[in-house]
Amino acid sequence: MTQSRLLRAADYPRMPWKNGAGSTQEIARDAGDGLDGFGWRLSIADVGESGGFSAFSGYQRVITVLEGAGMRLEVDGLRSRDLTVLDAFAFDGGGAVHCELIGGPIRDFNLIYSPRRYNARLQWLRVDGALKLFSAARSLLLFAAEDGVSLSHEGQRSDVLGRHDCLHLETPGTLAEVTLSGNGAACCLIELSPR
Repeated sequence: MTQSRLLRAADYPRMPWKNGAGSTQEIARDAGDGLDGFGWRLSIADVGESGGFSAFSGYQRVITVLEGAGMRLEVDGLRSRDLTVLDAFAFDGGGAVHCELIGGPIRDFNLIYSPRRYNARLQWLRVDGALKLFSAARSLLLFAAEDGVSLSHEGQRSDVLGRHDCLHLETPGTLAEVTLSGNGAACCLIELSPR
């Protein structure tokens, strides 16, 4: 049986960064306490100045700028392209990462997951009307970058998500029809399944 939770942005708890240089709003995670023990975690971070990122050894990270001019990352000495709004970038969470802001503070969206424990897929979409797809993911998360998107899973439709709200579904893991509905809103669909 599918379990559904609508997570509202106003209710996200704020947690300190692992390196102590800032804070994050945690959206959802599979398990664990504090900054250890989870298999996957979604969060939003406000980055006010250039500097180093916390290390998450054994994890993969996918980061996306939500607001601001953008950033460049240097991961283990290799420089990224300029990362602008809704341009996702994946990197090793255990790497040495330095962030250089482009034109001031940003807000970013993060998926951190253990590739030994989970298969993951993340895609940014702009939904205008209805978009039908099929997924067998055990954990299905829809994050709204803008107001006005909803999700139907096997005919059960969610409430409309506001800006930065997230819908979290735990499913039986069987292939099911998923329909996203929106008015041109940008959103991120994340599919996670245990290995």
